[in-house]
Amino acid sequence: MLRRMYDWTMSLAGTRHADRALAGVSFIESSFFPIPPDVLLIPMVIRRRDHWFRLALLCTLASVLGAFLGYAIGMFLFEAIGRPILAFYGKEDAFEQVAGWYNTWGGWGVLFAAITPFPYKVLTIFSGATGLNFLVFTVVSIIGRAFRFFLVAFLLKLYGEPVRLFIEKYLGLLFTLFMVLLIGGFYLVKFVF
Repeated sequence: MLRRMYDWTMSLAGTRHADRALAGVSFIESSFFPIPPDVLLIPMVIRRRDHWFRLALLCTLASVLGAFLGYAIGMFLFEAIGRPILAFYGKEDAFEQVAGWYNTWGGWGVLFAAITPFPYKVLTIFSGATGLNFLVFTVVSIIGRAFRFFLVAFLLKLYGEPVRLFIEKYLGLLFTLFMVLLIGGFYLVKFVF
């Protein structure tokens, strides 16, 4: 099944809808979707290495715009959705304590999540819910997302074919590692916030 998904993703990377799919996944991943855009960015750059800069830019811009949606979700829907969830778990007071700390140091958290496999969408929503300065949020989102996607795309441009062969050889192991990081990130969020 994993091999079929990989082959399908590689084939999508060569279609006329690939750019829209990359932009769409990048946008929704920053606000609520659990799968990162790297799943499409990697095969697209490997397939079209001369387009690495444009693809990284597209991924970055769509991701930052999606982060704005995540921020809005936190800002406008926290009272309706987030606070009842915290109340259910008996954590209403925890939010106020974390919010004060987060508004001082949250920019670093957003930057960390923007670069790493940590679930970025959690911090985009949390940033809106706590009222993190929007300019700080925007700047660190642009820096972090650009760093991540341009670094990935540039390395794939330089070492595309060996990277493709490595991915195909160790696809199962890489997928397992990715899932451990993704689930670990959500698990960490549960205990940090």
